[in-house]
Amino acid sequence: MLLEVGRVTKAHGLRGEVVVALVTDRTDRLAAGTTLQTPGGGQLVVASSRPFQDRHLVMFAGIADRAAAEKLAGTRLLAEPVADADALWVHDLVGARVVERGGRERGTVVAVEANPAHDLLVLDSGALVPIVFVLGLADGVCTIEPPDGLFDEG
Repeated sequence: MLLEVGRVTKAHGLRGEVVVALVTDRTDRLAAGTTLQTPGGGQLVVASSRPFQDRHLVMFAGIADRAAAEKLAGTRLLAEPVADADALWVHDLVGARVVERGGRERGTVVAVEANPAHDLLVLDSGALVPIVFVLGLADGVCTIEPPDGLFDEG
């Protein structure tokens, strides 16, 4: 399964550089030599990248001028999931049952919403659970330890 790791937003300059907005905090996804897939089955190999404001400027092998770079605008960049036993991944969380440490069921994760303080698990009940209260994820079950009052019991 391939995951979206970023998107080309626009061309930058005249020599084929593009602006890439990452949707991951793993900037190593843009390391020189990395091969990224595109939805049409094509591949783009990162020749170089560097931070640029809140995005990255990227040169892909074979993209040598602005005209070629402009054709990449809007392209989704895909890659294999990274194996990291300590990380929680959105694609693993969505669809997981949410259960409190004591065993009480709270619903199913339907989305993960970005939030400045902490990302939020969006449950099928409409409840929002800050990711900081997640203890772990195993076998499709997300175990949480919420503070008193997080769930409206009224």
